[in-house]
Amino acid sequence: MKLADYPPQEALSALGASYQERVLARSAGIEGREFAYGDDPYQRLIVYPADASTGEVLVFFHGGGWTSGYKEWMAFMAPALQARGITLVTPGYRLAPGHLFPVGVDDAADALAWVHAHAAEHGGNARRIFVGGHSSGGHYAALLAATADWRRARGLPADVVRGCLPVSGVYRFDAESGLTMRPRFLGPAGEGDKAAAASPLLRIDSGACAPFLLSWGSRDFPHLIVQGRQMLEALQRAGVAAEAFVFEGADHFEASLACGQVESGWPDRASAWMRNIPTPTPDEEAP
Repeated sequence: MKLADYPPQEALSALGASYQERVLARSAGIEGREFAYGDDPYQRLIVYPADASTGEVLVFFHGGGWTSGYKEWMAFMAPALQARGITLVTPGYRLAPGHLFPVGVDDAADALAWVHAHAAEHGGNARRIFVGGHSSGGHYAALLAATADWRRARGLPADVVRGCLPVSGVYRFDAESGLTMRPRFLGPAGEGDKAAAASPLLRIDSGACAPFLLSWGSRDFPHLIVQGRQMLEALQRAGVAAEAFVFEGADHFEASLACGQVESGWPDRASAWMRNIPTPTPDEEAP
């Protein structure tokens, strides 16, 4: 889709508009295959098949503060990953304030279920699916990787997510989050508050949580650097394999852009990390 074909969404900040300009410029001419996983215009995804697939599929969610953003933003990541045998899938999801939690993460889960059902049609392996995302997209990826209820609800294998690669993600919304204001996708505070339910750091299911490769920029938003370190420590305390990759000298938006730059080291690190995670044998596969 063209961005002009989407229903209106909230205007971007000056920083967000600059980021959009840069990612769209880097994505020019990069083509994928678009499919719908639901009826809403935002419930679509783009598949960028690998040049010579090694089976890995990375489902990567865009950022935008849960209120803006497009799946087309992430196209710039495709060439570096495709050249390393990795199929990239960039889903959209419905946005706040029109759609509040858990609508967006439910969309992300439905998109991943679509990928599981159709991975082989695009050269991928349904047992080699990884999730990632930038900023708010990293939050959704982390929540999918840390929890299991959404998998059971969709009849997916308990280990459908083989690993998680969030970039500058948000991992908690409680009083210790460091956030200066309540994100609008949570709706107003009150009875039955959703902050804890939306916090991956507070919902790590050690029996189902996938391994993590967390990334952030050394000049990222300070609270996200703190949250990244806290998430790393929480995962390790829970016995989950987790490590970190820091984009030296990068701010919040430059960390995203670096995911498509070979010289940043992330494409090589990410591809090697994914390949190091084994594919379960039939006897090992979770029901």
